[in-house]
Amino acid sequence: MNNRYETAKTPLRADARPAGGLPTMAATKGGLIRSTLVAAGSAGALLVLFWLPAEYGIDPTGIGALTGLTEMGEIKQQLAAEAVADAAAVAAAAAVPAPNAAPVPAEVLQRLDQIDAKLAVIAATIGAPQEQALVADPPAPAEAEPAPPPSAEWRDEASYTLNPGEGIEVKLAMQNGQVARFEWTANGGVVNFDLHGDGGGEKISYEAARAVPQASGELVAAFTGNHGWFWRNRTDAPVTVTLRTGGVYEKLLSP
Repeated sequence: MNNRYETAKTPLRADARPAGGLPTMAATKGGLIRSTLVAAGSAGALLVLFWLPAEYGIDPTGIGALTGLTEMGEIKQQLAAEAVADAAAVAAAAAVPAPNAAPVPAEVLQRLDQIDAKLAVIAATIGAPQEQALVADPPAPAEAEPAPPPSAEWRDEASYTLNPGEGIEVKLAMQNGQVARFEWTANGGVVNFDLHGDGGGEKISYEAARAVPQASGELVAAFTGNHGWFWRNRTDAPVTVTLRTGGVYEKLLSP
């Protein structure tokens, strides 16, 4: 007779648990699809709510206008379009061939040779060297005043007057890693600007803003090329932009 407390012959099945003691959950096809859809929805929401307003000024939900991202995107698009238009205008102007200089007629050259020969005869007759007969002694040059020493803070300074709607681009030729200091002011007005660089097939935009009266700081060249500013006057009156630059760079490239 078996004891009623006797352990059952069929062994108890232990729970399938990993070494850490936590139960595992097998991945299912439906779970993977749901995870993929959730990730895609999150990416789409970020695209519509933040990326489109900040980069292109497209704001279908209105959140970009509340956060200021739409205005940022509109500024970027406006400045990019203006920079492309100005670059196309400069390229078109550079493509116009300069008129060829008219050749000097042969009879004029012959006449000049005859004059030179007569002057040589006259110089030989009076016993003066030919060079002295042809060219009068130049007056003694006036003593030049010593140039003022360059500013310890700035290497170059230039001013540009922009009429309403007019733009201008000024850059510094820089090597990779060089650091230039700058300071510019609209002298009581405001301008739109884009601080960018290009060279060797590379392009970069450091900063862009609209209706700014002045700015200053350091410009670190991300690569070897030309780095600088594009200003546009969007006001109804002329604006004079004054730029001062210092630090390490090759030269100032001004129109």
